Amino acid sequence: MKKLPIGISTLKTILEEDYLYVDKTDIAQNLIESGQYYFLSRPRRFGKSLFLDTLRTIFDGDREIFKGLSIYENGYEFTKHPVIRISFNDGDFKTEDGFKQTLFEVMRSNQKDLNITCDDSLSISGCFRDLIKSAYLKYNKKVVILVDEYDKPILDNIENKEEARKRRDELKNFYSVIKGSDEYIKFVFITGVSKFSKVSLFSGLNNINDITLTKKYATICGYTQNDVESVFAKHLEGQDFEKIKRWYNGYKFLGEGVYNPFDILLFIENEFAYRNYWFSTATPTFLLKLIEKNNYFLPNLEYIVKDEMMLNSFDVDYIELETLMWQTGYLTISRVENVFDSIEYHLDIPNQEVRQSLIGSIAEFMTKNTRSVTPVNNIKKALYYQKFDEFEKNLKTLYASIPYNNFTKNDMDKKEGYYVSVFYAYMKGLGFELVGEDVTNKGRIDLTLKLEDTIYIIEFKTDGTDAMKQIKEKKYYEKYMSEKKDIYLIGIEFDTNERNVSKIEHEKIKSK
Repeated sequence: MKKLPIGISTLKTILEEDYLYVDKTDIAQNLIESGQYYFLSRPRRFGKSLFLDTLRTIFDGDREIFKGLSIYENGYEFTKHPVIRISFNDGDFKTEDGFKQTLFEVMRSNQKDLNITCDDSLSISGCFRDLIKSAYLKYNKKVVILVDEYDKPILDNIENKEEARKRRDELKNFYSVIKGSDEYIKFVFITGVSKFSKVSLFSGLNNINDITLTKKYATICGYTQNDVESVFAKHLEGQDFEKIKRWYNGYKFLGEGVYNPFDILLFIENEFAYRNYWFSTATPTFLLKLIEKNNYFLPNLEYIVKDEMMLNSFDVDYIELETLMWQTGYLTISRVENVFDSIEYHLDIPNQEVRQSLIGSIAEFMTKNTRSVTPVNNIKKALYYQKFDEFEKNLKTLYASIPYNNFTKNDMDKKEGYYVSVFYAYMKGLGFELVGEDVTNKGRIDLTLKLEDTIYIIEFKTDGTDAMKQIKEKKYYEKYMSEKKDIYLIGIEFDTNERNVSKIEHEKIKSK
C-alpha cells in the first residue's frame, strides 16, 4: 500500500516518493482555464497548502510529473511561468517588527527562487511590485501569484484589536500591489480561513472570484465519500464506512460533503481509533472566550441562520460568533433556503468529532473545571437507568464544582440560560441526542433528551419558579406521545444564591 502523506504539502514529494494522492488536478485545470483571480476560504488543515503547491507545480511546466493524473490525461498544455509564493503559515505576527521581518524573508525567498534582486531602498510593498514586474520582464511570461493563509497575521492578533487593525492595514497596502500589477499577472490564487471585509484584497480587486461557496468547487479541498471508499479502500478494508462518515464527514460548501484530510490520515495511522484528531490540533480559545463574554445560550447552536453577507465576512472591530465558527470549521452549512429575494444559510456542527470535542471544551471553559468527569459520567448512567436520586446527587456535585470566581465579574449565575447551557454542554459532549428550545404548539421545551427507549422532557427554572408546573400546563410531552418510548418529565430548579440545584421533580407519563 502507498504511504500516507501526513503533514506533506509538496505535490512533487507525494508523487515521486509514492505517497497516496487524491487527484485534484482536474479542478486546478478548470480554474486556470476559466479565470485569473481567485479567493478560497477553508478551515485550517483542510489541504489548502497542498492545492496551492499543486498549482505551483503545474505552472512549473513539467508535464511528466503529472503522468497518470487527470490534468495529464486531459491534454493540458503545460507552460512554465514565474511563480511568486507567499505563505503566512509560519512567522511572528504579534509585533510590527516580527511581521515586517516575515515579509522581508518571504520577499528574499522569492528573489532567490526567481534569481532577481530588489533594490534595498524599496519598501516591502515596493519590493513586491518590483518583483512582479522584473519577473515578467526576465522570463517574458506573465507572473503567477499564490498566497497561502493570507489572513493569519490578523487572526494571530484577533484578541488584541489594536494590533489586529495594524496587521489588517499593513496587509491592505501589501495586497494592493496586485491590483496595480494586472498587466504582468497571469493567475492569482489566495487562500485563508476568514474573509475580512476591510482588506483591500476584496475592495480593490473587483474582479476576484470568491469560490468559497461555488458548488462546482465544493470538493476543491478535503476528501469525498468516494475518495475514502476508493482511494483509501485498502487502508480501510473491513472498516465501518457509515461510522467513519458520522465521525469525520459533513463539511459542506453548497456541494457534496467532504472529510477533513487530517482526520482520515490520522484515523488510519492510529489503527482506526475514533479520536478528535483535527480538533486537538488547536484549542479554539478565542471562540470559547467569545461564548463566555456573550453569555451565549448554547442550545441556540441548533438554530443558526445567516445570510451570505454575514456568513462570508467580518472585521476585527465586529466579530460575530456564528460567523467565526463557520469560517473556522466548527459550523457548516446544513441546508439553504430561498426566502423571497434573499438566501438563508442554516448552520450546524458538521460531525461527531467536532460536536463532542467542541461542546466538551465549551463545558469545561464555562465552568473552569476539568475535574467533572465522574459526576458527568454518573449523570449519564443515571439517565440511562432512570436512577433519579443518583441523577440529582451528581447534578448537584457538578454545579458545586464550578469555581465561585467564575461569577465575580458577571451575573451569569443569576440567569436561567447559564444553568441550561452548562447542562446542555456536558450532555451534548457525552454524545446524547439533545434538542434545545424544542418547539411545540404551546411553547418551547428547554431541553428534550432522547435515548433509544426513553425521552426526557426537561425544564429549568430559578429561584422558586415551578418547572414541573410549566411542563404540565403547557403539555410539552404531547409532541412525543405517539412515539414508542417511555416519556419522563423532569423539572429542575436552581437557587441562584447557592448557585446550585434546589429541587428536582420527575414523573413518568407514558410507557412504551
